[in-house]
Amino acid sequence: MKIRVPKWTIGLIGLIAVIILPVLYFLPESPQKTDPARYLPEKPVHVDHKDIVEGEFASGQDVTRACLECHEDAATDFMKTTHWTWESKAFDVPWRDENVTIGKINQINNFCIGSQGNEVTCMACHAGYGWEEGKATQQNKPENVDCLACHADLGTYAKSKYGNPAEDVDLLAAARSVRAPTRENCGKCHFDGGGGNGVKHGDLDESLYFPRENNDIHMGGDLNMQCTDCHWTENHQVLGRMLADNYAIDPAEQVSCEQCHVNQQHEDQRINTHLSAVACQTCHIPALALEDPTKVTWDWSQAGQEGREDDHFTYLKIKGEFTYDKNFAPTYLWFNGNNEYRYILGDKIDPNGITYINKPAGSIGDQTAKIFPFKVHVAKQPYDVVNKYLLQPITSGEGGYWSVFDWDQAFELATPITGLNYSGEYSFTETHMYWPTTHMVQPAANALQCDSCHGNNGRMDWEALGYPGDPIEWDGRE
Repeated sequence: MKIRVPKWTIGLIGLIAVIILPVLYFLPESPQKTDPARYLPEKPVHVDHKDIVEGEFASGQDVTRACLECHEDAATDFMKTTHWTWESKAFDVPWRDENVTIGKINQINNFCIGSQGNEVTCMACHAGYGWEEGKATQQNKPENVDCLACHADLGTYAKSKYGNPAEDVDLLAAARSVRAPTRENCGKCHFDGGGGNGVKHGDLDESLYFPRENNDIHMGGDLNMQCTDCHWTENHQVLGRMLADNYAIDPAEQVSCEQCHVNQQHEDQRINTHLSAVACQTCHIPALALEDPTKVTWDWSQAGQEGREDDHFTYLKIKGEFTYDKNFAPTYLWFNGNNEYRYILGDKIDPNGITYINKPAGSIGDQTAKIFPFKVHVAKQPYDVVNKYLLQPITSGEGGYWSVFDWDQAFELATPITGLNYSGEYSFTETHMYWPTTHMVQPAANALQCDSCHGNNGRMDWEALGYPGDPIEWDGRE
């Protein structure tokens, strides 16, 4: 018997759909949908390699060849990444006639200055072997990819001169220990960049190997997140770019809080009104270098003094004078994710003013910019008095400054490598470099409060940010 549905029933269903569906669409997302843990990347189950890897390994390259027997495309994929090239794509910058690339491989900073010609030491933080043969020989040698740097248990593995394994490393034990990268693998280079623990960043140091929750809410406590939980990775391409090594940064290549904190609003609507102009990091990273100090000044002009005692935090003969600081407030600037300027090797300078190695882009009138926290590193570094550009010396290796303490020789040795002529006259000039602050995120209870920024004792320099005064009293952003 065929059941007939009254026509009015069909109409009722349609009416309900018209009323109910829009209501459901505009309801707030359920807690499950905005739970940050739902957006963490799924990781494959690790296969223990201790019973898989066999044989004797005479070199790091032998280990890589063994890895490639199963992971056939791993090296070629990795060689397409900036972790390998240390170089950006070519940018059209307004002050140069030709496109230029930017990266550790060919540009300078105001810490150890530059890697060109200094591969003997710098490449201990490069995921590659065989740098005594030079950059050109790296291009077509997949066996020079150092799989162990990112995948071995660092209790079994260490790197040394020209990126090669340290002499006492048991390569078989290291190869059998491989696993997904951990904070220890990433931190070996990123926590100790620039010459030691915490030197460069201010928000990355060895306290993050085993941090407390109050040191970093993501990496500490029960979450115990790894770097790859935020720096999503596919085919060895790791999300995340730094101002130091780029000019313009594609947002699709960057890491953001919103990857996991999707559509999350604060309970206090007054805080939500800040979201269009204030970065998450500004409130949730109230201080830098919480436990371990970070370098804030470096004066190369004082290097080479005889009879002065070396101390890692104040003076080293090979590097000059330093100051460190800890648990201090960042510097705040408008930032849209790119560089307004990045010093390119050979750019002319005004030695009587400040030379900016990089300068974050953004302003109060830039609708894509937000107030963002930075560490500022101030240095005195060498420049050519006649040619008026910053100089990159040869510091390590035979004849380098760290061996003979002769600046003239250090600059002469660099000339055929960097392509910069040296006039024979040098002096030192002040440079500034900015490092975005994105780690050491605090628990919500430690976030900045209203009076942290507003009022007589607020930490913001409102006029420097482009306001006529404290925006709690003025109609601020235009």
